[in-house]
Formats: sequence, structure tokens, C-alpha cells
Amino acid sequence: MSDEPQIRLAGESDADALLEFMQVYYAFDGHGFDREKARVALTALLRDPNLGRAWLILDRDAAVGYVVLCFGYSLEWLGQDAFVDEFYLREEYRGRGWGRATMEFVEEAARAAGIHALHLEVVRQNKKALDLYGRLGFREHASTFLSKWIARDFSKPQGRNGY
Repeated sequence: MSDEPQIRLAGESDADALLEFMQVYYAFDGHGFDREKARVALTALLRDPNLGRAWLILDRDAAVGYVVLCFGYSLEWLGQDAFVDEFYLREEYRGRGWGRATMEFVEEAARAAGIHALHLEVVRQNKKALDLYGRLGFREHASTFLSKWIARDFSKPQGRNGY
């Protein structure tokens, strides 16, 4: 096991590896997962750098996780912002500084892309992640994050948490 993660921009050829990580991550967080629907969304992201970036987290040459940054724009946040949409690291790599190093990499990559603010979402029961993000400067809002699925012809898989 290396002391530090290597982080590499993911491309379309990495889709199967990313989908494997996504399935494990979604089960961990309680999200519904449909591999083919996930493949469609992932492929769109990997093909269009205007949507965001996906990176593989590597221990030498072996992928041990991934992180995804999706781009947006907000008047409230004074311009370009981004959402750390997904971040998964195999359990044996947690608590060793790899999460912190990965998030520091993402922050620098976002800054280089002209992003002013980063956002992320954490399930409340993931106390270790909440602690890490707090130490990295992320703060809870007084507002509540709400979502509504509006696609009429494309359903989202439901997880045990209702989303």
C-alpha cells in the first residue's frame, strides 16, 4: 500500500471500473442503483468536460476509489460552483489521509477550472465523512437540500433512504 494516492482523470475506457465503484458506494449510502441508467449518465459526463470531471484514485496502478465533480453556476455563490457529486474510497484506505489528499486535489482542480465554491452532500449516518469535511472547511447550511425527480420517461432507482 502506498503512502499517498495517485489521482488520474477518468476516460470512457474507465467506465466499467467506475460503475463497479458506484454500485458499492450506492449500496453503502443506501442509494438505488441501475447499472444501465448509471452508465448513460456516467458516459455523458466522461464525454463532455463542460459537465464536470471524474477521477480514479489509485494505489500504484490499482484503482481503489473515485471522485466526481459536477459543474454548475449560481448567483448566490457568485458564479461558477461545483458539486462533489460522488466520492468513494475502499474501506482499507479510509482513515489514512487518502480522503483528505483526494479532497485537496479536487479543491485545487476546481480552483484551476474557475470554480468559486464547492458543495457536497453526506448521508447523516456517515459521521466519519462529516467529520472529515468539517475539518476541510465545509459547513452545513441553515437551509435544507430538497430534490424532485421531474423526468417523465426516465425513472430514478429508489434506495433504502427513499431516493
